[in-house]
Amino acid sequence: MKSLNTKQVDTEVILDSLNDSVVTIGLDKKIKYLNKAAERLLGYSKKEAKEMSCAQVVRCAACDNECLLEQTLSTSRNIHDYETVLKNKFGKVVTISTNTVLLKNKNGRVIGGVEIIRDRSQIEALNEALRGKYSFENIIGKNHRMQRVCALLPEMARSESSVLIEGELGTGKELLAHAIHENGPRNEKPFVTVNCGGLTDERVTCELFGFIKGAFPGAVSNRVGRLDLADGGTLFLDEVGYISSAAQLKLLHFLKEKEFERVGDGRKIRANVRVLAATHRDLASAVEHGEFLRELFDQLRTVSIVLPPLRERRDDIPLLVQHFLKRFNTSMGKKIKSVAPAAMEILLNYDYPENIQRLENIIEHAVVLCTGSTILPSHLPKDMFYVKDDFMDVAIKHEDPFKIVERQLVLKALSQTDWNYGEAAERLKISRTTLWRKIKEHGISYSFVKSSSEQ
Repeated sequence: MKSLNTKQVDTEVILDSLNDSVVTIGLDKKIKYLNKAAERLLGYSKKEAKEMSCAQVVRCAACDNECLLEQTLSTSRNIHDYETVLKNKFGKVVTISTNTVLLKNKNGRVIGGVEIIRDRSQIEALNEALRGKYSFENIIGKNHRMQRVCALLPEMARSESSVLIEGELGTGKELLAHAIHENGPRNEKPFVTVNCGGLTDERVTCELFGFIKGAFPGAVSNRVGRLDLADGGTLFLDEVGYISSAAQLKLLHFLKEKEFERVGDGRKIRANVRVLAATHRDLASAVEHGEFLRELFDQLRTVSIVLPPLRERRDDIPLLVQHFLKRFNTSMGKKIKSVAPAAMEILLNYDYPENIQRLENIIEHAVVLCTGSTILPSHLPKDMFYVKDDFMDVAIKHEDPFKIVERQLVLKALSQTDWNYGEAAERLKISRTTLWRKIKEHGISYSFVKSSSEQ
């Protein structure tokens, strides 16, 4: 094969591997080439479409005024991300975005035009799925504290105010922030996240505000910050309580003035960004100790939400279990219908150091091991039944450490005896009556468990 033909074949192989449709026309406005994606989108084969007029093959709404390729050919101006709809050969209407460029020969002479078409229907389907994932209905909770939070969400989503979400690790702070964004007027714009807790002082400033070439050793090029990327949308500052004093001052200035400077650059940049923030740190205490700016604290918490830990909303555990069970049934092709009362009792009385994230991991583990239709205690992770080394560190920080340790001992004895109260009492070297009293004191109620698991 001649060298020219080899290059032509290689070019076609490359174009046929693209997901975007590529259409070329000559100066006579007739089709010269379609790649494989264009054949699928438009319904015409390359052979069938060749020498047909562009308007016959690419039948988009924009053609009702003036063909986009004709505009490019007549003005020599490319068109970028023009959104419209087209009707293919079979009458199917598809939402698309299109780009046009001039086609030139090796001497630079214009010989036609190229249209690159992206099928946006799949993107829209993904966006719909995303909006479904972050719908308010997925903020699960019948607990009275969660109900108060849920009642505020619609108004919070419509607002432009800053929101501070407080709560322990794993309580769902980012999910809540994403839901506020997706259900508000900025949902078509970016949702940009910065985890401030995992970054050094200098890195936080660079990530938020960007920097210019030469601003510091290693800054070999300009870089835009997350505020730039979030323009028009929402910036979510996770673990905002850990940002440095310098970054706090810069962030405070932005919240008040809606402008910032990149590191190493004195020029002011304006950005239209809504700021949502979250922390598991006690920011009020940090303010009192001079570790966090009071004015920034007040700016961030125009609206304040506190998400309770899972151990303080145990009545939501059965709902969350069913939610995760349904999800993992779907993803793993399982048909698990229920959770045995003994297993549910274990789930209800576990303290969940990582809150909802830990519960999700536990249910995933159980679904993997379960081969029948019911989750049993044996399907739950073994470390749920043992006191971890770090448990004592958690207990010692509690206002009543002995109560926490005693509750864990009662739970461990019940777990090891398959919830046989007589055997558990023997292991603890206490009477059955004393065990029942301890169960009541610590809120370990079998009747509550049974009623919850049957819902």
